[in-house]
This record gives sequence, structure tokens and C-alpha cells, in this order.
Amino acid sequence: MDILFAQIQADLRSNDALRQSGALLQALQQSAAGRDISVIAKAAVEEIVSAPASAVCKKLAFDLIRSSRLTSDLWDTVCAGIKNDFDFPDPDVTAAAVSILAAIPSYRLAKLITDCNKEITSCFDSPSDNLRFAITETLGCILARDDLVTLCENNVNLLDRVSNWWKRIGINMLDRSDLVSKVAFESVGKLFKEFESKKMSRLAGDKLVDSENSVAIRSNWVSSMVDLVWNKRNSLMSRSLILPVESFRTTVFPVVYAVKAVASGSVEAIRQLSKSTRGSNDGALVSGNAEKSVGVSDVVTHLVPFLESLDPALIFEVGINMLYLADVPGGKPEWASASIIAILTLWDRQEFSSARESIVRAVVTNIHLLDLSMQVSLFKRLLLMVRNLRAESDRMHALACICRTALLVDLFAKESVRRGQKPLAGTDIASLFEDARVKEDLHSVASKSLFREELVASLVESCFQLSLPLPEQNNSGMESRVIGALAYGTGYGALNWTEPALEVVEVCRPCVKWDCEGRTYAIDCYLKLLVRLCHIYDTRGGVKRVKDGASQDQILNETRLQNLQRELVRDLREVNTPRICARLIWGLAEHIDLEGLDPLLADDPDDPLNIIILNIHKVLFNIDSSATTTNRLQDVQAVLLSAQRLGSRNPRAGQLLMKELEEFRNNSFADSVNKHQCRLILQRIKYAKEHPESRWAGVSEARGDYPFSHHKLTVQFYEVSAAQDRKLEGLVHKAILELWRPDPSELTLLLSKNIDSTLLKIPPRAYTLSGSSDPCYVEAYHLTDPCDGRVTLHLKVLNLTELELSRVDVRVGLTGALYFMDGSPQAVRQLRNLVSQDPVLCSVTVGVSHFERCALWVQILHYPFYGTGAIDYEGDYAEEDPQIMRQKRSSRALGEPVILRCQAYKIPLTELLMPHKISPVEYFRLWPSLPAIVEYTGTYTYEGSGFKATAAQQYGSSPFLSGLKSLTSKPFHKVCSHIIRTVAGFQLCFAAKTWHGGFLGMMIFGASEVSRNVDLGDETTTMICKFVVRASDASITKEIESDLQGWLDDLTDGGVEYMPEDEVKTAAAERLRTSMERIALLKAAKPPLRSDESEDEEEEETEQDEENAGEMETEEKSKKKKKKEKKMSREGDEEDDKNKGPSTLSKLTAEEVEHRALQSAVIQEWHMLCKERDTKVY
Repeated sequence: MDILFAQIQADLRSNDALRQSGALLQALQQSAAGRDISVIAKAAVEEIVSAPASAVCKKLAFDLIRSSRLTSDLWDTVCAGIKNDFDFPDPDVTAAAVSILAAIPSYRLAKLITDCNKEITSCFDSPSDNLRFAITETLGCILARDDLVTLCENNVNLLDRVSNWWKRIGINMLDRSDLVSKVAFESVGKLFKEFESKKMSRLAGDKLVDSENSVAIRSNWVSSMVDLVWNKRNSLMSRSLILPVESFRTTVFPVVYAVKAVASGSVEAIRQLSKSTRGSNDGALVSGNAEKSVGVSDVVTHLVPFLESLDPALIFEVGINMLYLADVPGGKPEWASASIIAILTLWDRQEFSSARESIVRAVVTNIHLLDLSMQVSLFKRLLLMVRNLRAESDRMHALACICRTALLVDLFAKESVRRGQKPLAGTDIASLFEDARVKEDLHSVASKSLFREELVASLVESCFQLSLPLPEQNNSGMESRVIGALAYGTGYGALNWTEPALEVVEVCRPCVKWDCEGRTYAIDCYLKLLVRLCHIYDTRGGVKRVKDGASQDQILNETRLQNLQRELVRDLREVNTPRICARLIWGLAEHIDLEGLDPLLADDPDDPLNIIILNIHKVLFNIDSSATTTNRLQDVQAVLLSAQRLGSRNPRAGQLLMKELEEFRNNSFADSVNKHQCRLILQRIKYAKEHPESRWAGVSEARGDYPFSHHKLTVQFYEVSAAQDRKLEGLVHKAILELWRPDPSELTLLLSKNIDSTLLKIPPRAYTLSGSSDPCYVEAYHLTDPCDGRVTLHLKVLNLTELELSRVDVRVGLTGALYFMDGSPQAVRQLRNLVSQDPVLCSVTVGVSHFERCALWVQILHYPFYGTGAIDYEGDYAEEDPQIMRQKRSSRALGEPVILRCQAYKIPLTELLMPHKISPVEYFRLWPSLPAIVEYTGTYTYEGSGFKATAAQQYGSSPFLSGLKSLTSKPFHKVCSHIIRTVAGFQLCFAAKTWHGGFLGMMIFGASEVSRNVDLGDETTTMICKFVVRASDASITKEIESDLQGWLDDLTDGGVEYMPEDEVKTAAAERLRTSMERIALLKAAKPPLRSDESEDEEEEETEQDEENAGEMETEEKSKKKKKKEKKMSREGDEEDDKNKGPSTLSKLTAEEVEHRALQSAVIQEWHMLCKERDTKVY
């Protein structure tokens, strides 16, 4: 290999263009094979790029540069070679030099295009088609990127030049050359796409914070280009028709985007963002509604013939853009139907088989644009298409769209019938899902496919989304039509969503009999919706009557739900999952109408009550391995709770259940806890039987909650079925929320709020890395990109000396989970000619491989003797290799560097997290199943003091949460918070996910340190917090536990101090000792009372102090407690001897003591609040 590389280098040094091109081709071949060709790349830069060469060799050399890594010195050489090639007489050589501009690193690109702006402008006027093509293509790639926008923000002259270049690119769409015209259309399309997605900037590694000026600059370019396309739309459409048909596809998007921007009015909002001062008389676009409609119709007429093209890619592009136009005000359903039909013809095309996900996504996303009959006719075919998709994310998104469409069609059709229109067949949920293959999936007990579980879960979650208030849509667009149709269907009624939900539970009823190999998520979703509907329609009270005020629709729906309950009771015999059997029993027993059962069928085995009790018996006496390996403890608890409520509601049910519970209580299957529980349940059933008016002792009103979850025990967290359930839940929730509650993009917020400065990101705080006496001042901040898993470090280097520094190198090394994209061990940025007090910016982008503490280490290499004085070279270089001679000269020319070691820039662990939105119910269900846990204690001093801080404020945030203020800016989702107003206590719950998918939950329990003498005016300002962190992987908690104080600093920005457990115990013991001493002093100062009363008071005061202390027991505490208990037992024995009867240490129960303490605390707080308001209390 060394011989081959040496031969390639020798060929590159020759002046023969043929040998040079052959050598470059061989080098590219070695690069494609994965070999390191940095040596060859260096030779190519020095022998081809920086020297005169043919256009072919230049292009091959630039391709070689793109596929290899160059040092900063070599990039300097490349930039110098590009400048020279701009003046080369051969335009092909200049075109090759222009093409490499897009590959220049962003930190060098700014200076290069500033220096060469005249040469770049002259390229647009070149007679060479090749050069005009190169300059249009290259500038179209780089001018829309973030780094160029930021550069223009700081350089007004460059902003004018770049704006002029965009105009020249727009004019080039009408260029005489087909290639130039095509690439100009592409460049304008990139500008429009970059305005909304910034895809090119992310690919280029730019992580810059948008300022108000940068948004205005980009908006100005977009609005001016929209104006140009709209004004010249007829010419552009005519020009696109004479392009080769394979090039026509690139002309579609720019024209459609500009026309829709004008027709929908969004260009006006973009123009407001651009802060343009031009008025309507200065060229701003003013068009009437008629002209806009004609313009849109002209574009549609221009595109329709291409839907019958033979090129699948062209059909798809034209179809997607016509769907984009069909959404504008005045758009016609015929435009959408023609596009969707054309797109669906691509499904069976062999050459388009790899893009089936794109086909389905395009159709299901825009199906709401069709009329109702066509939606119904397409629905079953789309359902089968979705079933055959391979990618999970695409399949779940398509399923969410299809389920929303089904609900929309059903609601819309029923509302239309209510308003007197003719009913349309096949619009109900049952008809939409009556396809033979779907029904077979739903009715089969065992199936290898997960599609049926995804379908049921998506349908149910869509029903729950429909039950929530519809989001408000101020702007016209795709979502506004969907929301308008849903609002029309529900009539803005609170319970109209229950009608399609009722059909959903009827269609999905067979799911309770599924055997899903331990997975329960889909069935749990179904039962949750069933329980909610039973609660809403109050099935426990039977079917309402007309004289009770019920409507005919309500009577019909309640009758259907009652019949569904009876069918589900019969299905109990065929349930194949033990965990589901107990949950179905609970759902049915909680809401079934027992009073409506026929008493003559009491002995019938098919009577619903007999079937329920028979299955309760099966669950109680089932010791099967399958039940043991799942969750028998929870199953038995659920069944016992159902038995208590069922037996307390109905005398016959109570009689039958008493026999079952007695049998279970006396059986060896029941443990001691279950036996005591059965005894309590039997007593409650007997009490309810003897006192029918007091049945509330055993049964309460149904609340519509479903207290079960698919989350298993901690030890079962890593089971396959549990992992699949969690994965399916995450996919379904993500798809449903993205569809029903999409987060508006920053651009949408800016367009709707008219450049509200609060919506722009605040630049992060910069940290100083250099020392106070260093000649270079260095500060840095970082930006994260969780989507790509990247972190970008932005550095600002400032020359503090009075001299100009000719060269400064910035080296960046990595520790932890960071890595460079190109695999190099370190990054080097070479800065030249640093003027005194003139800041120079540079950046480094790195990837993050996993959740771990990481840091970037910066070194500054300052060359004070660089470029000063003549250097005496030793040795005879005439006989040596020129490459070696050049290396020796360069190493001596630099001189000895001065190395400035900077402080390490640590990336906080919290930066590697993302907020995870989750409901409190799901959070608390998931919490016990998380296997990894870490607990620690922290303290802080809160703002405010005295009673006001202790009891919190009535309005606003609590003052004793001041130490945790910074948590609001951290990447955590606040699930819920509980503030205890009577004491300074709280519980906060947060949820987050790591960049790589791990779940992290955190609970913070706070209790203010008890003041020594609250009544005497002592103030307390110390808050003790217990942090409990649970995660899905032990590696997450291990990383947190390795440096608890560092983790607390990341969370609270240094506001909370870590407190070791031994210090917590010592402090608790000291507080307990002080409290006991003061209690003893107070008791000694009181007048003597009767023995039983003094014992009661001592017990109450001791309990109250122990509760307020709220800390772990210590050895000293246990000793004193034992002494106290011995004393109490002696006194109790003496009293027993006197009274000869039962007695207790306190006449009050623990519940009464707690209630009285809380009551007194609330009254005290109320008095204090009234005093603060100067209100007289009577």
C-alpha cells in the first residue's frame, strides 16, 4: 500500500494532466474503500489546488478534499488556491473552484466570500453556461445557511451583496441554459425550505441562536423571492414547460410555495417579520382575491397534465404540491382527489416500492381535503396499505391519521343527518372497519402481528383526544380544516364524542379475549375507555327514561352500552390473559346494573352475576404459573375490592360473595394479609346487609378511573412483553400527540405573534475559560441539538495585548461520551492576524454517544515569533525530497508556541435530557416499575422567614421553593406538584428522557426545618429536600450517583447543597433531643393534672413533634422511645389492676389526632392571613 501511495504522490507531482487525473481517480478509489488518504490529500492540495492545473484535475482534487480531513494549514492553502482560480482564464477551472465553496468550513467561509465578492458577482455575467451553473448551484447551497445569515447580520455591506446575489439567482430561473434554469429553481426551493426547516444548516453543523435581526434578514430574502416568483409566474411556468421532462420536477415547489404564500396571506406576515420599510407603492405585493384565485387556478391547470406522466417521482412531486395548493382558501376537493388518486397509482409501481411510506403518509395526511364519499371509499384500502408498512414511526403516524379520519367521518355524517341532509352509507365506525382481514385480526385469539394492538390503542387514544377541548386555530391551513370538521361534528357539545367512542368499544370488543404473550397495553386502553363511558352514562343506575329527561339518543346509547356489558360478561369465560381477567371483572362489577338483573334467573349459570362470581372464584383460587409470573398479588387485591363493592351494592351478590370469601379465607392459598382483608370485607358486607341505608361503608360512587396499568413490577422491567408494551405506548402517544396537539414551530409562533421578542431564544450564558493574566481572553457557551445528538461549543477569543497576534491555534480535546464527527482525537482551529481587542469567533461541533458526564478541554497555542525575522536553514535540501523540505521550513517558521491551558468546559448532565410529557396517572403507574433508584438529601435557605414562609402565600409561588427556581429552565417536564399549605412542605414530580431513549423520573420531597420556638417568634429558613431519582437503566443512576453535588449544581445552578446521610441522622437526633428537653421543661412548668390526661397530652405532643421532625429514627430516639413505652406499660398495668377493664394509652385515635392537628394549623394560618390583610376576625 505504501508503494501505491508513493506512486500516486509521484504522479501528482508530475506536470502531466493525464497522469495527475489517473492518480486522483486511484486516490478516490482508495478513499471509497475506507483507507486513510490524508497523505495523498495533502499532496493534491499542494500540487493541484494551489498550482495551475486542468479543470478535470481540479474537480477530482476537490472531490478528494471532500472525502478526507484537512489540517488548518491545508485549508489556508485551499482558500488561497480558490482565490487564484477566480482569475484563471479558463471558466471551467473557475467553475471547479466555485463548486468547492460549499465544502469550506463555516469558520473560514465568511472571510473567503468577503474577499472574493467582486469575483463571485462577475461569475453571474459570464458567457460560460458551466460557470453560471456552478455559481448558481453553490450559492444556492450556502447562502440560506445560518452561518451566512449571522455573518450578514454583522456586516451590512455583505448583506447588500448577498441580497443582490439572491436576485441574480431568481433571475437565472429564466436563463437561456436549461441546466442553469433548473439549478436556479432548485436554489430558490432550498431558500423556501430552509426558511421553515433549516435542514441544510443542521447538516452543515451550524447551531446558532436566531436573533431578531437574523429572522428579519431571512424573511426579507424569502418575501422578495416570493414577490419575484408571483410577478413572473406566467413566464416561469412557460420556461418550465420547455425544460426536459426530467428537469420539470425541480420547478414545481418554488412556484407552488410562492403562489400559496400569496393566496393564503402568509407573505404579509413574512414581510412584517422582515421589518421591510417599503410601502405598497415601492413594489410591495398587492393582489385582490380574484387575482389570487386566478393565480392558484393557473398553477393547478399547469400541473394537472403531469399527473399522468410516466415518471413516478414527477407524479409524486406534482401530487404533493397540488395537495398543498388544495388547502388554500377557495381550494377545490377535485384538486385533492386527482392528486390522491395519482399518488395511489404508485403503490404497485415496482420502481417506487421503496417509497410506500411516503405514499401513505401523503394520502392519510391530506385525506380530510376530500369529500365524505371519497373518504369512505378510500378508507378500507388505506387501512390495508397501513398494515403493510414496515417502518414503525410511519405506520403509527398513518394509523393515527386513519383513526382521526374515522372519527371525523362518523361525526360529520351524523351531524349532517341531524341537520336534515341525506344519510351516507358506510360512514359509521363499524362499517369503516368491517374489512375481512381486519375483522379476522380482531377476532383471532392468538396472532403474531402487532398491528391489531396498534389499531385498538390508536383508536382508543384518538377517542380520548376527541374528549378534550379542540385546539384553537387562528390561521388558515391544513389543521384548521380538520378542527373545523370535528367542531361541526361534535357541535361543540361536551359529550358528543361519546357516540363514536361507543362504536369503537363495540368494534374492539374481541380484544379482551386476545392472547398477546403477556402484553396488555392495548387491552388496558380498551378497558380504560369502557370504564369512562360506563361512568359517563351511569350504567350502574340502569337505562334512563324519557320522563327522567333522557333524549332518544341517550336512551339508545345507554341500551347499547348495557348490552355490551352483558356480552363482555359472557366473554369472561374466554379471557386468555390472567391479568386481564381480574381487570375486566373490576370494570364490569364496578358499573353493571345489578338492580336490572332478572331475579327469576338467579340460579341460571348464564346470569351475569353468577358468571362474575364464578370468575372471581377462578382468580382467587388460581395458583397457575402463568398467574404467578405475572401479578397475582394485584389480581387478588382487585378482585377482593370488586367483591366488597359488589356485595355491598346488592343483597344477592353479598350472599354469594360471603361464601366465596369464607372459602378463600380458610384456604391455604390466602396469606395472612388476604385473610385479614377478607375478614374486613365480610364485616362490611354484613353491615351493609343489615343497614341498607348505610351501604356507603362498603361501596362508593364510581369515578370513571381505571386504576390498572400495563407497567409491571420492577423485577419484570426487562421482560420482553413489558418492553414491547412500553415501546408501543411511546409510539402511540407520540403519533397521537404529534397529530392532535402538534407543537407549533418557531416560525409559526413568529408569524402569529408578529416577532414577539420573548419567542426568540435567549443566548446561553458564556463562561470564561482563560486566566486573568493570559494574553488571550477566551469565553465559551454551548448549544445542544437533541434530535441529532450533537453539542456545539462556541468560542470567543480576544487579543488582550497591544500587539497584533499573527497566529493563534485553538485546540479542543474531549472526555466522556463526546466524539468528533470525523473520528479525529482533537479539533484545531487556526486563527490569523488577531487585532488587539477585536473578538474572533469559532465553533466546534461534537456528537454524544451515551448519557455520561463529559467535558471539552481547550488549549490556546500562541506563536509570538511566527513570521518574524529570517531563519537560517541548515542542510542541503537540493538532494532531499521537496515535501520534507517544505515541512522543515514550516516547522521552523512557526517558532516555539506558548501554551495557555484553559479551564475545562463541562457539559451539565441535565443538557443530555429532554422533557418527556406524561400525565400524572401514567407517571405514578410507571414509577414503581423503574428498576434503578438513587436517593439523596439536599438543603437550601429559602427567601422569606417567619410564618409567611412557613405557611406559604395564598397567591403566587411559594417562597420556600426559591432554591428550586432554576428547575423551570431545565429540560424536565413538570408532571405535578403538591404544596402543603399548613407546613412548609411540598412534593414535585418531574419526567425526562435521555437523548438515547432512557426514562428518568425525579421526585422532590421538601420539609422545612422545624423552628425551635415558633410561638416565641423564632424564624426558620432552612429547607430539607429529599431527592428520589428512578430510571429505566442502572447506568443513568450510576452516573448521577457518582457526583451528587455536581448533579445538584446542574439541577439548581448551585442553589442546593448536598447533605450526606450521616449528617442528616445527626441533625435529626439533635433536633429530637432539643424537642424532648423543651417538652420536659414545659411539662414541669404546668400545674399537675390527672394521670390519664397527662399521659394523653404527653403522647399527643410527642407524636406531633415526631411528625414535624419528619426525619429518620436514630439510636438516641429509639432508646428514649423504649423508656417511654416501658413507663406507659407500667402505668397501664397499674390502671388495669384498679379498673379491671380494658384501657388504652390515648382516648383519641391516630386519625382524630391528625385531624385535630391539621384543623388547628389551618385555623392558625387563616388567622395570620387575616391579620396580614387587616381583617377583623369574629
